Amino acid sequence: MALTLDQIVEEAQQWPDDVVADLVDRLMLARHGVSDPALNPAWQSVVSRRVEEIRTGKVAGIPGEVVSARIRQIVGR
Repeated sequence: MALTLDQIVEEAQQWPDDVVADLVDRLMLARHGVSDPALNPAWQSVVSRRVEEIRTGKVAGIPGEVVSARIRQIVGR
């Protein structure tokens, strides 16, 4: 019998963050027609550079709730 979505979420909540991130990446890539991120080294280079910029403090991330508020303001909601 297949797992329900609730069972999958419950299970995934017990996984390490890096494993969950890998799962999300794979699902998003598959959803958008890309089966292997290694097929696009330019994209990997950009991602690696941006992650390093955030880790070193060269750039600051913007919290999701701030981004959402800005989007709502732009679209008038």
